[in-house]
Amino acid sequence: MKAVWYERFGPADEVLSYGEMADPVAGPGEVLVRLHASGVNPSDVKLRAGARAGAVMGFPRIVPHSDGAGVIEAVGDGVDRGRIGERVWVWNAGWQRALGTAAELVALPVEQAVRLPERTGFAEGACFGIPAMTAWYAVLGDGPVAGQTVLVTGGAGSVGRYAVQMARLGGARVIATVSSDAKGAHSTAEEWVNYRATDVAGAVMDLTGGAGVDRIVEVDFGANQATDLALVKPGGVIASYASAAETVPRLEFYPFMFKNVRLHMLIVYQLAGAKRHAGERQLTEWLEAGALTHAVVPGGGLADCAAAHDLVAAGDKLGTVVLDI
Repeated sequence: MKAVWYERFGPADEVLSYGEMADPVAGPGEVLVRLHASGVNPSDVKLRAGARAGAVMGFPRIVPHSDGAGVIEAVGDGVDRGRIGERVWVWNAGWQRALGTAAELVALPVEQAVRLPERTGFAEGACFGIPAMTAWYAVLGDGPVAGQTVLVTGGAGSVGRYAVQMARLGGARVIATVSSDAKGAHSTAEEWVNYRATDVAGAVMDLTGGAGVDRIVEVDFGANQATDLALVKPGGVIASYASAAETVPRLEFYPFMFKNVRLHMLIVYQLAGAKRHAGERQLTEWLEAGALTHAVVPGGGLADCAAAHDLVAAGDKLGTVVLDI
């Protein structure tokens, strides 16, 4: 099969190789998926760069990317053969594994291949494992949000844009923060605040009549802690999936405690069991109903993987970069 791999950390154009590799085989409890699309997420780019403190190569050779979509071509022992030919999207393909989705084929546990509704394209399916499921976990992972007011910071981002839509589908009023008018429109939010031009806390308090918000889907906890503390209602929740600006923020413990606030630091890679299945079912229902819109940024083919990584690292794209395999 054609694939992309790296054998050491470093810049994309220096360490990523494109060529032939042996085809993987579906083992017991696994499926073999012929991939049509591979999603490139910031975590994939940071992992390849060795950006995490103390990072070491987990395997001698790594095929990157956790997200993708394609068709099940073969199954291993113990797997229903009726799944052969099924369109699927996959998750955690590259999480603590050597072989991710930057390849023509991937073998992985059967539960990590989720049926992809016919009306949804493969490129869109390659956006679900990390962006869409992170959004679902941050918005609905603690229960219903009907009747609540939800603030989504970074509403134009890959996760944020899905979070805006999911919160509205869940019956919440949604306010997003963005950095420009164009990103406000891209976010799909009906109400948004430009954080570069406006005091977010004051603007959101004005929008809510001084009440604040019930839930915050947070893209940068450390940078936004003071604003979140000012806006979250007593008994509210801050569900944060990143803290890039301040990776070790000083926590305002007592102000949060006296508001009885729940801080939920989440990572979608650890979402498992019944909770993940609930998210997959809800996402499938929305896809079958055509209730979600997607933001796919074409990244070229497998041979263009290094450029796609650089595009993600630049941070100025609107959507998820996807390779067409």
